[in-house]
Amino acid sequence: MMDSPLLIGVSARIYYPESAGSPATGVWTKTLHYLEQSVAHWLLHGGAVAVMVPAVDATSIVLRSDIDLQDYAQALDGLVLQGGNDVAPESYGETPLHADWHGDRVRDRYEIELIRAFVAAGKPVFGICRGLQLLNVCYGGTLLQDIATQRPDSLHHRVPGRYEHHHHGIEFVPGTRLAALFPGVARATTNSIHHQGIKDLAPAFEVEARCPDDGMIEAVRWRGPSFVAGVQWHPEFHQPEDPRTLDDRAILADFLAAARAARG
Repeated sequence: MMDSPLLIGVSARIYYPESAGSPATGVWTKTLHYLEQSVAHWLLHGGAVAVMVPAVDATSIVLRSDIDLQDYAQALDGLVLQGGNDVAPESYGETPLHADWHGDRVRDRYEIELIRAFVAAGKPVFGICRGLQLLNVCYGGTLLQDIATQRPDSLHHRVPGRYEHHHHGIEFVPGTRLAALFPGVARATTNSIHHQGIKDLAPAFEVEARCPDDGMIEAVRWRGPSFVAGVQWHPEFHQPEDPRTLDDRAILADFLAAARAARG
């Protein structure tokens, strides 16, 4: 068992048939749970096997009473929270300031349940972009619903049409575990594809990286007994051989080492 590949659960992105601009025929009339290829390949490149964990809601054929996410936490070695739709403001005690920022409450509830199940099982959890934001909300923090609106003097953290090709600098916080993964490196460049961000940091979290231009939080870690961490950028989009952006292989290796330790 110790020599078999790690099984890493990945929370599902959710496509809803009523989404604006969606086709009206075929599979697009169904609710879809999907795993973005780049996330799967990122984990596979680390020698792990990616296993998508489907969500269950009130409209599912499978009832909540028929499934226990604890079963996934027991069977898998770790959890990655994908990026995707906004976190719903209701999930952190607010109402949407704009109709477009309503987020995905169904996914929030499902992923928060997943987080709690994996943490209770002592399995590591790593959040990507939305995943970082949801970890903060899960542990009692809040979010900026739109950085440009609520902090107009901030840097542009998302540029329409550029997606992962938009970049900015980050600065590691000295003395943190993340900084220790990159000895001798104080600053780096990452992609930036988000319009929401952390407003109030969860009480049990520490900041591991910030954007030096506006102070926005770019990486966090739980001070609890197990591995719970997240980054605001998308490491799965960085090419390790590209000298212009951060080589995230150390981050993946650290997460997978925690998964291996939890299995052992």
